[in-house]
Amino acid sequence: MHATISAADLRLAQAPVETSVSVRDLKIAYGALTVLDSLSLDVAKGEFLVLLGPSGCGKSTLLNAVAGLMDITDGEVWISGRNVTWAEPKDRGIGMVFQSYALYPRMTVAENMSFGLRIARLSKAEIAERVDRAAKLLHLTPLLNRRPAELSGGQRQRVAIGRALVRNVDVFLFDEPLSNLDAQLRAELRIEIKKLHQSLGNTMIYVTHDQIEAMTLADRIAVMKGGVVQQLAPPQEIYNRPANRFVAGFIGSPAMTFLNGALKGRAVDLGAGVTVPLDGYAFAEPARASGPAVLGVRPEHVALLPAGAGGAVAQGRFAATGTVRMIEPTGADMTLWTEIAGQPLTIRAPADLSIRVGDAIGFALDLTRASLFDADTGARL
Repeated sequence: MHATISAADLRLAQAPVETSVSVRDLKIAYGALTVLDSLSLDVAKGEFLVLLGPSGCGKSTLLNAVAGLMDITDGEVWISGRNVTWAEPKDRGIGMVFQSYALYPRMTVAENMSFGLRIARLSKAEIAERVDRAAKLLHLTPLLNRRPAELSGGQRQRVAIGRALVRNVDVFLFDEPLSNLDAQLRAELRIEIKKLHQSLGNTMIYVTHDQIEAMTLADRIAVMKGGVVQQLAPPQEIYNRPANRFVAGFIGSPAMTFLNGALKGRAVDLGAGVTVPLDGYAFAEPARASGPAVLGVRPEHVALLPAGAGGAVAQGRFAATGTVRMIEPTGADMTLWTEIAGQPLTIRAPADLSIRVGDAIGFALDLTRASLFDADTGARL
């Protein structure tokens, strides 16, 4: 069980600016199964909000409810100041990009992009202008006369985005649009989406399970689990001060190390004779005197020291020693696996260091950047 934030807390987390999309006490249930319950969320005008979480957490369900593609059990959806709870998707003023490209194979790029406009009976001049503008933004102009079979995966997804852009709407919804692409294409198109948002300034809500996409694209991230928003905040706040253990473990690669222990005043006893003072740690609430706790440390917040160091505390750092059990090269960096108080610990280190498995190393935990969680609820302490 993990601590969560209430709907009231979510609203307080919003900046006092014009709201573009507002979800109010939304509930979606299928018989006895409740997917979303009393979920409230406001998205500011021009904001890039990312819904992040594992499969089955409710993020796509929430996006589809905003789009009008899913019936809701209770609550309201407002877009640009209008209650659109029961409005058809085409009447909500949104453009949506799906995971699958869903392009018409016999139509050219230009025809795919303009299809919805032709159905809406816009003038040929207006259609041509919109398609041309979107094609320039997405670098599709040389490809307008090609068919989908003649395009790469990244180009097809650009066409799918262009089909949404030509609608000239205020709100764009993205449902894991890059998940079908390989790593290099994902990185390239992620940059294009970022540039697109900076250029247009429209409100964008983006669903993903990829933390890299979330951290690089978002103005704010809503981390979800079990249909509940666990934390809603800018990327760096979520990374540096996760609201609970779930958020801390979901964000970050390599993952945060969790060390089980017990609070003893302003220190945490990790066992095996290792007690870590918490003088440099900023408590999120008045410090408890005792109780089971989990100390979380990110691999990049552990610094290597000479092998003879250990036990000393200086400026919010706690030094210890260990043995390298495994090394994972990742290019510019490497991840070292060692231990403290008999518990696994990972360290991110430069790849050019001369370290081998079995070497004794010294290291220091940066407690000013650590996280401490209640062992039972998972809430940040």
